[in-house]
Amino acid sequence: MPQAEHRDRTTVLTDEEVRVLDAHWRAATYLAAGQIYLLANPLLTEPLRPEHIKPRLLGHWGTSPGLNLVYTHLNRVIRARGIDALCIWGPGHGGPSVLANSWLEGSYSETYPDVTRDAAGMERLFRQFSFPGGVPSHVAPEVPGSLHEGGELGYSLAHAYGAALDNPELLVACVIGDGEAETGPLAASWHGNKFLDPVHDGAVLPILHLNGYKIANPTVLSRLPEDELDTLLRGYGHEPLHVTGDDPAQVHRAMAAALDEALDRIAAAQHAARAEGVTERVHWPVIVLRTPKGWTGPAEVDGVPVEGTWRAHQVPLAGVRDNPAHLRQLEEWLRSYRPQELFDADGRPGPEVLACVPQGARRLGATPHANGGLRTRELPIPPLEDFAVSVDKPGTTLHEPTRILGGLLERIMADTADRRDFRLVGPDETASNRLQDVYGATGKAWQETTLDVDENLDRHGRVMEILSEHVCQGWLEGYLLTGRHGLFSCYEAFVHIVDSMVNQHIKWLKTSRRLPWRAPIPSLNYLLTSHVWRQDHNGFSHQDPGFVDHVLNKSPEAVRVYLPPDANTLLAVADHVLRSRDYVNVVVAGKQPCFDWLTVDQARVHCARGAGVWEWAGTEDGTREPDVVLACAGDVPTLEVLAAAQLLRRHLPELAVRVVNVVDIARLMPSGEHPHGMSDFEYDGLFTADKPVIFAYHGYPWLIHRLAYRRTGHRNLHVRGYKEAGTTTTPFDMVVSNDLDRYRLVMDVVDRVPGLAVRAAGVRQRMADTRTRHHAWIREHGVDLPEVAEWSWEG
Repeated sequence: MPQAEHRDRTTVLTDEEVRVLDAHWRAATYLAAGQIYLLANPLLTEPLRPEHIKPRLLGHWGTSPGLNLVYTHLNRVIRARGIDALCIWGPGHGGPSVLANSWLEGSYSETYPDVTRDAAGMERLFRQFSFPGGVPSHVAPEVPGSLHEGGELGYSLAHAYGAALDNPELLVACVIGDGEAETGPLAASWHGNKFLDPVHDGAVLPILHLNGYKIANPTVLSRLPEDELDTLLRGYGHEPLHVTGDDPAQVHRAMAAALDEALDRIAAAQHAARAEGVTERVHWPVIVLRTPKGWTGPAEVDGVPVEGTWRAHQVPLAGVRDNPAHLRQLEEWLRSYRPQELFDADGRPGPEVLACVPQGARRLGATPHANGGLRTRELPIPPLEDFAVSVDKPGTTLHEPTRILGGLLERIMADTADRRDFRLVGPDETASNRLQDVYGATGKAWQETTLDVDENLDRHGRVMEILSEHVCQGWLEGYLLTGRHGLFSCYEAFVHIVDSMVNQHIKWLKTSRRLPWRAPIPSLNYLLTSHVWRQDHNGFSHQDPGFVDHVLNKSPEAVRVYLPPDANTLLAVADHVLRSRDYVNVVVAGKQPCFDWLTVDQARVHCARGAGVWEWAGTEDGTREPDVVLACAGDVPTLEVLAAAQLLRRHLPELAVRVVNVVDIARLMPSGEHPHGMSDFEYDGLFTADKPVIFAYHGYPWLIHRLAYRRTGHRNLHVRGYKEAGTTTTPFDMVVSNDLDRYRLVMDVVDRVPGLAVRAAGVRQRMADTRTRHHAWIREHGVDLPEVAEWSWEG
């Protein structure tokens, strides 16, 4: 590899400055290697023996030396310039490096007092790494200063931009591994610079770390000719600064020059925007760092090249306990860092090692920005009465629930205009999802060219739209993890694109809850609309309600799912989820006109209990148990159940019908399995233990069976829902196609209530005939039957 160079600016480091930086880097790199291998003898005070080696060697060495270099040099500029900084460590398994550096700077021992900054603490640091009862091999919630799970390949840059939003004094460095750089989410994340406001936001400094290889293959960007890579990065809107080499002293000088150049450019751009009113989009710097994979590790093992190849990715010397030659090679490798120069006899880092380390909260492992709950302020949510719709009688007026919610969000945006800690994100769908009222308080963030025909674009806007669900999710996660609030609005069918991302966030929350030093952060709130039952115009490709199933597979303490049936209930749910902490909340609500069932006060009570009897909708008289329970969850299923209840009232008036609406879907689970679950006593009281339950559900019907399969009355539970029957058709034909319609529900009642099959055969036949008439009608007229289209509640 050629000598290290940086051609844009020369920062002249003295030999003493290089020596100090190198001491810190060598110490961190020694500690990174030690975590992978050593169980004891952390300072090599005696010859290395097999019993000093871990029985299972786990971890990833290849990326560690480069990450240590970045950490060392970030320390230098943070200390020299007095800046607040956060670093997102993108390479998948860079845990040894970030742990090593946080231990060196003291933040790790402050967080975990039993891991002291001395020989005993070093031994504990080594032992716990990738060890039963210890810490993971990647950057995880347990690591001070982290807010990005190391396994989340592809999301680091989006997280970095989310962290920088509305943090004007913060520098967010983001190390991007060259394997990670091949992912689709990362490729789209480069466009974050078109949304970063140099006036109100902080700066993001991407550091593209190209060490050449993934697990077993070369990486695409590392093999591109430099001019081609430059063209790509400039096309993304960045100005690249290159650092390339394998000689440590020269790399230190080049890295210092590149960082100083980058930070000078950032400071100049921010000054121009903030003090001089310059409005042209900034072309922010990016550092391209090329160092060998497994740098300073074994050059060869058993005659095969390792350093600078894919073989350095994980554990370059695997047979250390059983192979004396490997053991000798490991000892030579570890002693090459000269640990006796770096740590005193008690194992404490020497003054030279710590000379470049910042103090207090400016240490990367101690920044409060990476423990966002410490910075969170309560969101000012106005009284719901200011936005609620009037409901004098259920089922007679209609409103678009998400449009009503838009009014509430506009007020929140207005009330947070000065503090700037609330954002709405979504993939080009804010207005489509009827949330456009928010534009009365703020526009859409946009730093690119604008045209006369454009609407609602705003250089300082807090609505974020980009047609990449991955980037939207990453922005919002970074924003929440640094202590702010937000909402992700998305078409229901396409939120599946972020299935993997929400997995990781839920795992992060679950782990964080066990760490007393991590303060709770605002919840990740999804609003899923344009949902399956009203995608009759877009058709089958836009019909998928399965995100709820995906989320409810996850840790019960972290996930919540709500299906408000009308506008006021949506307001009550929104009030709850926007105030909550440490959850992933999924709210499924329609944007099309929907009947108003509950007043705002009734909606609050209904949301608090999560599921309840709508007495006004049934025909129980309080003297006997119901003959049948009609249950529903979701706006369209609620409409169909109430229409079915009305048909039963008309055609079978002697039947005692109970109507139950479920807004919090986890209420169906046993109380021992989910914090919101019902006891068997509660469940049986609501749904009965032995009566037929016809359940109309918004999504895939088997989810309800899965949640309720342990209940006494499960054998009596019959669920209707979406069963992959969809096309471009009328709204009511969608429910008919999936057997969720009111006529099918009445037929289900006749089929399942004992004695009705014979006694009510005529009623069943009329229901079936109406379904047949429906099919003929829509094919002739293109619209739904008049009795469906003009229906309203007549109870």
